[in-house]
Amino acid sequence: MKKAFALLLTLVMCIGLLSSCGGNKDQASSDGGQQAPDTAPVESSPKQVEKLSVYFVPSREPSEIITATEPLKALLKDEMLKEGYDIGEVVITVGTTYEAVGEALSAGTADVGLIPGGTYVLYDDGCDVILTATRDGLSKDFDEAKDWNDGTPTEASDKQAVSYRALLIAGPSDKGQALVSKVNAGEELTWDELNGANWSVMGSSSPAGYIYPALWLQDRYGKGITDLSNAVQSDSYASAFARLASGQVDVLVTYADARRDYEERWNTEFGREGSIWDETGLIGVTAPIYNDTVSVSKTSPIMDADMIAALQNAFINIGNTDEGKEVIAIYSHNGYQKAQSSDYDNERAAQKLIQELSAAG
Repeated sequence: MKKAFALLLTLVMCIGLLSSCGGNKDQASSDGGQQAPDTAPVESSPKQVEKLSVYFVPSREPSEIITATEPLKALLKDEMLKEGYDIGEVVITVGTTYEAVGEALSAGTADVGLIPGGTYVLYDDGCDVILTATRDGLSKDFDEAKDWNDGTPTEASDKQAVSYRALLIAGPSDKGQALVSKVNAGEELTWDELNGANWSVMGSSSPAGYIYPALWLQDRYGKGITDLSNAVQSDSYASAFARLASGQVDVLVTYADARRDYEERWNTEFGREGSIWDETGLIGVTAPIYNDTVSVSKTSPIMDADMIAALQNAFINIGNTDEGKEVIAIYSHNGYQKAQSSDYDNERAAQKLIQELSAAG
C-alpha cells in the first residue's frame, strides 16, 4: 500500500512539474510577444532642415567654384542624413569678396563658410571655427631650426597636417653659412648678426614670405622686417632662390619646405654644384600657420551644438572619400580635422601686424 501511495505521489508531482514547465513556456512566449515592441530600438525621425546655405570665398573664378562644388550638395545631404538631419536643399554661393562671406556668416544669411584663417579671425565675433582643412604634411616639422639641418632632404609625408611653417633659410654665402653654423651649435643669433645680412622677402601681404617671419623677429628681438638694414622684395620665390644661390642675398623667407620645389633648379638654372640641402640651412622657424577653416554662423537660426557636431562629422567623412577629395581639391584641401578658436591665435597676431603696417603706410 505504501509503495502504491508513493508511486501515485510521484506521478502527481511529475504531472505538476510538466504543467508548470509548459505554463512557463507559454507565458514566456506570450510575454515575449507583448514586450518585443518595448525593447526594440525606436528609430527617431531625422530633423527636417529646409535649407543649408554654404558660402565659398572667391579664391578662383566663381563659375569654376560653382561647377567644381556641385557634387558637394548631394554629398552633404547624404552625410547629414546619417547624422540625423534631413536637409531639403543645400545652396552653394560664392561671395563677391572674402569680406562678403564673413559678413554673410555674421548676419546669419550664410550657415557655413569655407574661409581662410585670416577671414575667420576678422569675423570671429559672428562665426565659430569648427574644422581646419588638412594638407599633405612634411617629414620635418620642428620648432627649432637646427633640427631641420640634419643634412637630409625634407620629404613628403602621408600624414595630414592642419598647418605649415614659414622658414628663414640662409644660403651658401659666407655670411649665410656663418649664421647656420651658429644655429647648429645651439647658439642664439643676435639682432646685429641678422641685421648685418642681406635678406630677400616677399610682399607685405604674404603670410610665409613676410607676415609670419616679421612676427618671428618681433617676438625675439622686438624688431620687424622694416627694421632690417638690407631687405629686398623679390617678385617670386624663384627669383628669391636665384638670389640666394648667387650670393646676392644671405637669407630668404619662404614656406616650408620650398627647397623641395627648387631642388633641381638649384643645380641647373641657378648654377650651384652642391645640393640645395647641403648648401642651405635654417636659421629660424615660425609658429604654425593654420590652414583654411570651415566656420559656422553664430546667428544662423538652424545652428546649435548638435548641428555643429553633425556638420563636423559630415565634412570629415566627405574628406575621407575619393569623390569628396575631388570636390574639396578646388581649395587644395585633402580633408578636415576638428578645430578650436585658439588654433588661430597666431593669425590674430598676424592680422594685428597687417593693420599696423597698413596704418604706417
